[in-house]
Amino acid sequence: MAGPLDAAAPASAQTLASTPHRAALNLLASLFFMWGFITVINNTLLPHLRSVFELSYTQATLIESVWFIAYFVASLPSAKLIERIGYQRALVLGLVVMAVGALGMIPAARLPSYAITLVSLFVIASGITLLQVAANPYVAVIGSPETASSRLNLVQAFNSLGTTLAPLFGGWLILGRSTSGNASAGAVLTPAERLADAHSVQLPYLIVAVVLVVLAVVIARFRLPALGHATRRVAAGQRAQHSLWHHRNLVLGIPAIFIYLVAEIGVSNLFINFVSQPQIGDLTHAEASRYLFMLWGGMMVGRFAGSLLMRTIAPEKVLAVFSVCAFAVMLLAVFASGHLAMWALVSVGLFHSIMFPTIFTLGIRGLGPLTEEGAGLLVMAIAGGALVVVQGWLADRYGLQPSFLLTAACELYVLFYALWGARPVVRGVLQTR
Repeated sequence: MAGPLDAAAPASAQTLASTPHRAALNLLASLFFMWGFITVINNTLLPHLRSVFELSYTQATLIESVWFIAYFVASLPSAKLIERIGYQRALVLGLVVMAVGALGMIPAARLPSYAITLVSLFVIASGITLLQVAANPYVAVIGSPETASSRLNLVQAFNSLGTTLAPLFGGWLILGRSTSGNASAGAVLTPAERLADAHSVQLPYLIVAVVLVVLAVVIARFRLPALGHATRRVAAGQRAQHSLWHHRNLVLGIPAIFIYLVAEIGVSNLFINFVSQPQIGDLTHAEASRYLFMLWGGMMVGRFAGSLLMRTIAPEKVLAVFSVCAFAVMLLAVFASGHLAMWALVSVGLFHSIMFPTIFTLGIRGLGPLTEEGAGLLVMAIAGGALVVVQGWLADRYGLQPSFLLTAACELYVLFYALWGARPVVRGVLQTR
């Protein structure tokens, strides 16, 4: 965006090289790691709870829908809260809220209670939403706008490190210690076995709660550098001259995030059930969790690679190539069988890797002092993950494998956004990078 909205960009670029900013980015990487780790524990938790509570695919994916509804409910209040208490206190509060939700999973498992499980996961997700609204724009604007996508992909790679390790953690402490996790697909558990399986969730979430509290203390004692003038809210009179809705890259970026999350969450949450099927991988849930580790590992590798690629190649071009590849492998997952279909679904993690951080940075490109509000809307769009329940319904009605046609359709919108929607237009004028 031309004019005063970019006035602070050169100063931000210079401060990126300073030690305080490097230290801040290193610390923020730990936050990205933790919320990625906790989010993907759900991928091992869902097949586990499906056995414990004898849920259909629709009921199981409703658990994940509640998680992502929190993004819709909490995003705009989070942006308001950050304005009032500042970024650092908001990050600390987000971690504390997550710890409270994690502790809530202990009585939920003890009883066990499906309702308390839903409430606890909603609380955890609300804390993560606060972290997302604060940390994503911070990383995006703390340096040069030209390298924002590269920088956010790099830090998001640590998010993917968390998502890569979480299936091993969940597979070992949840699925590996439960009867359902080591049983063959379709096995029916006795009431005593279901109760014992429910109790296996307590230790993992206690460990998570302790780590979150420790991290909150570290963040509270750390001095984060100020973001600077370019990300502050403009005064009411000045803001009246600008509108978020004049920025095409943001307006089309919001549904791009929403639709991409439908794809990512559908794949990750139904992955274990998919590869466990006799005609695909014929694995136990515990064995399948190791392949989920590879799915998220591919996402981590893709983000590191994407960060390097975007230093020399326009991020929208990289996004277009990755979306075409994701569409191709999803068609393989739907229409192939055996290990070919299984590895096709594993590989989509590599091609999904750069989508969220790249769409996010393209969406806030050129917003200047409106960045905070635009970021809040983009984070709110993460609620698209709640529509995983639609794929659960499709799986119940038409079969699990055909339900991934929904994922393939989502990749096509991301391609549209990369080729046309991400080009910033303000009040009808096409902007150059």
